[in-house]
Amino acid sequence: QVQLVESGGGLVQPGGSLRLSCAASGLTFSRYTVAWYRQAPGKERELVASTSTSSGTNYADSAKGRFTISRDNAKNTAYLQMNSLKPEDTAVYYCRVAGNYWGQGTQVTVSS
Repeated sequence: QVQLVESGGGLVQPGGSLRLSCAASGLTFSRYTVAWYRQAPGKERELVASTSTSSGTNYADSAKGRFTISRDNAKNTAYLQMNSLKPEDTAVYYCRVAGNYWGQGTQVTVSS
C-alpha cells in the first residue's frame, strides 16, 4: 500500500522560510517523478515544482528563485525548501508521486 506523508508546514511571517518533507512508503521511490502541488482556498490545485528520476527539476514561475525541490532516494523522501515566502504562498501543499498517489497535505500560512 502506497503512503505519502507530508510534514513541515506551519505559520511563518512574510520573508520567512519553511522546509516541507514528503515521506513515501510502499513503492520504489527512485523510479518515479515527484511533484509538489498547492491549493489555496477557492482556487484550483496547481503545480509548484517537480523532480524527475534523474533529479531534473521544473518550477512554476511563482516558485522560481525562491523554492527548491530535492529528493533523497535512500530515505524515500522529497523536500521543498521555500524561502522568501509571501502571503500568496498560503495554501495546502501536497506531494504527488508516480502521477497517481497523493499525500494528505500540509498547511502553509504566511502572515504577519
